Amino acid sequence: MTDIARDSSRIMTEARASLVRQQAGGRRSIGQRSAEIKRRHYGRKVARMAMAIAVILFGALVAGLVIDGIGFTGLVVTFLAIVGALAFFGTFPRMKVPTLPSLNTGDVRTMVGRTELWLEAQRPALPAPAVSLVDQIGVQLDGLGVQLEGIDPAEPAVGEVRRLVGEHLPGMVESWRRIPSHLRREERGGLNADQQLSDGLGKISKEIDEITRQLAAGDLDALAVRGRYLDYKYGEGLGGTPELPAPKEP
Repeated sequence: MTDIARDSSRIMTEARASLVRQQAGGRRSIGQRSAEIKRRHYGRKVARMAMAIAVILFGALVAGLVIDGIGFTGLVVTFLAIVGALAFFGTFPRMKVPTLPSLNTGDVRTMVGRTELWLEAQRPALPAPAVSLVDQIGVQLDGLGVQLEGIDPAEPAVGEVRRLVGEHLPGMVESWRRIPSHLRREERGGLNADQQLSDGLGKISKEIDEITRQLAAGDLDALAVRGRYLDYKYGEGLGGTPELPAPKEP
């Protein structure tokens, strides 16, 4: 049993290292909130693997006491059971990509984390300029989320900002995804779909920066005005309503 315990400890260490490699080698986190969700997910995986090893070792110990030793065959079976449990719980359950309707739900921390995870899942398919902007927006969302946590959720301005982050931003990316790849190079209004996406993400990044500054100044009235403007401006996603002049600062 000592050999089994030593082998299981080594396997558990290797499993933890494998999960770390998977986390690092998978979709790169664009923000702290999505990274936090991933850490919790992988932490639960490690907990399940530890529990499985404990159950298998306990079962082998009980079997050994009942039949006065499990012999070499029992050792092999126990070892294979541990390997199988680690392989299974190290693979399942897989982390699910949030759906669009679920993004703007829950508290602000949850909303930001889900939006970041969803953007990360779309990241590999995006054109290079849009990828850089998504990374930039991820950092901005972390800061914006912290600021929103300190404001009464019932404030109309908070609802407008949540729609921008949890609905309009992913809606713009989703609109681009629905365009067939062979049509994304066709120009409309002087820009093709890839350029429109990058242009739109760049503008949203600037809007998030401006919102962050207004939140820092505590100007919720100006933020509510900007929120309604953004709701109209980005509500139809890529290629939606024409742009309006930016609202004047009070």
